Amino acid sequence: MTVQDPATGKTRFAVVPASYVYLLREGAAGTEVLLQLRHGTGYMDGHWAAAAGHVERGETAEQAARREVREEVAVEDLALTFATAMQRTAHDLPIDERVDFFFTARSWRGEPRIVEPTKCADLRWFPLDALPEPVVPHERFVLDGLRTGTLPALTSFGF
Repeated sequence: MTVQDPATGKTRFAVVPASYVYLLREGAAGTEVLLQLRHGTGYMDGHWAAAAGHVERGETAEQAARREVREEVAVEDLALTFATAMQRTAHDLPIDERVDFFFTARSWRGEPRIVEPTKCADLRWFPLDALPEPVVPHERFVLDGLRTGTLPALTSFGF
């Protein structure tokens, strides 16, 4: 996305920020992650994904993460841990230039449930060692890094 700088008149590159949260728990097969099956969103429908969404104006990435989890799976009081920031591109439209903030949480209040059935067809726990197919590709990259313990603080995808 591009915007015009009012001070200089120059066209500046802009990115779309989003926050993602992986709820994690220990299960019989090791660490499990809660994923939702996207449906009716127009983006990556039929793929498994985290609770996520755009950071709104005047909102921090952490505030957006908390809001999205509350809106999508009805849990609150998350003990968030920062996982990585990802710059990504689809080399297509300006809106495809993104900066994503990924968080994990191992404790929260409430029982996760589908809040938006028009956008989520299913909600399930999966072992990090046995993820479903398909997972949104850039999220799969992060989940693989979480599984192996090799996820750096700054990542890129699509370059």
